[in-house]
Amino acid sequence: MVEINAFVPADMSQLAFFLLILASLVTSFMTAAFGIGGGVVLIVVMALLVPPVALIPVHGIIQLGSNGGRVAIMAKDVVWRPMIPFVIGALIGAIAGGLVAVQLPIWLVQLGLGIFILIVVFIKMPPIQKKYVFAGGIISSFLTMFFGATGNFIAAMVKTMKLDPLPHVATHSMMMTFQHLIKVIVFGFIGFHFAPYWPLIFVMLISGFVGTVIGRQFLIKAGQHYFKPILNTILALAALRLIYAGFTGITID
Repeated sequence: MVEINAFVPADMSQLAFFLLILASLVTSFMTAAFGIGGGVVLIVVMALLVPPVALIPVHGIIQLGSNGGRVAIMAKDVVWRPMIPFVIGALIGAIAGGLVAVQLPIWLVQLGLGIFILIVVFIKMPPIQKKYVFAGGIISSFLTMFFGATGNFIAAMVKTMKLDPLPHVATHSMMMTFQHLIKVIVFGFIGFHFAPYWPLIFVMLISGFVGTVIGRQFLIKAGQHYFKPILNTILALAALRLIYAGFTGITID
């Protein structure tokens, strides 16, 4: 009989392994059902459970599967016109970000991620006109190489397209799928080894798809009056924890 430890990365506990699987399901449900929050919550949970060096690459491939799953079941609702300029911009931004990201110390990534999450929580993204899709692809993909969760940035751009709920989520998911695909490829080229994390990634992708299927059935706006304040409180506390870890890392170094 194969033990569970055979599938758990050497630098991770069994509890962390199972919590990440559950987090993938819950956060995929959140994004599919409410159109917000899932990617940011997942990066926060992973930041507390995954070694910092693996955080952004592994989060990227999980988000690739999660968003890809949403696209698979919502493809007919995707608005395709803005995709070409977005993908070209995303390719430029991810390559540029990848060249810089590999040189950053762990404490700086933790500190930057914590501050980035606080900005996402407390500062409302201004609408980004769809004529700036190319620039949006560059900027968001550059940032995602460091901070992982740039869904709110892209959502601010999709919002100006004034789409109904299903096309909004489908189009947003398609852009995120392209962005994370490019990010994963770039991390592979610059030398990150995904192999030790493949069992975890595989199971998280499955649980994430289950969360997406369930969430699509609840694609509603009702409940956000309660959902968003609770979500923001959790994210803010986790961000402060990351900032503390970053400052501690400075002291240690």
